[in-house]
Amino acid sequence: MVYFIGAGPGDVDLITVKGRNILSKADIVIYAGSLVSKEHLEFCKEGAEIYNSASMNLDEVVDVYKKASQQGKSIVRLHTGDPSIYGAIKEQMDELHLLNIEYEVIPGVSSFTAAAAAIKKEFTLPGVSQTVILTRVEGRTPVPTGENLEKLASIGASMAIFLSISMIEKVVEQLKKGYGKNVPIAVVERATYEDERIIFGTLDDISEKVKQAKITKCAQILVGDFIDSDYEKSKLYDKNFSHMFREAKK
Repeated sequence: MVYFIGAGPGDVDLITVKGRNILSKADIVIYAGSLVSKEHLEFCKEGAEIYNSASMNLDEVVDVYKKASQQGKSIVRLHTGDPSIYGAIKEQMDELHLLNIEYEVIPGVSSFTAAAAAIKKEFTLPGVSQTVILTRVEGRTPVPTGENLEKLASIGASMAIFLSISMIEKVVEQLKKGYGKNVPIAVVERATYEDERIIFGTLDDISEKVKQAKITKCAQILVGDFIDSDYEKSKLYDKNFSHMFREAKK
């Protein structure tokens, strides 16, 4: 069995209990060494084989899966954040399917939710935004034509932008065209790590602030009025609002 496990955004304790339990029993662990904290390896059992996927290609990873399956060994593929978001797990699962190797995906805490927690904000404020867009700007990896940042920003939703901090000027340029106004923005570098840094700004000044801070990688870009705006109170706790668990006060 191969387990794809989300290790969380940084803090070693943000892996799920289920994920850590499986990790501690695995015979083989392949971890994304460029992003996943090495502290997770301290929970591996003695004698576990450890591979760093940062220096491996897909064929080499699949080869480890194949040999482990033949030997009856369990494997953990440890990804950063949640493996379903920019985790490149589909291509691995397809290979496992062809090899008739069983697999399971264990979700994890994504960096976009960790970043929101770091700045103590809520993406879905009533009367402001009820939609969260997760995306990235095109770089060496293109994005589909219909998903360019300007078009997505025109919706006015809350946004979490991955893998784009090194192109902050390009990000801001497209966001300005899309939002059509100067909205709040926050950059969270290394969310939940001890050296986490947070920068608040607007589309007018965030590029310069990021440059001054020399932030070039491992940062989440959060943008939208949810960061700083008036909002409506939730109906969920409104004493004048009834639902199946509570009658309205009269």
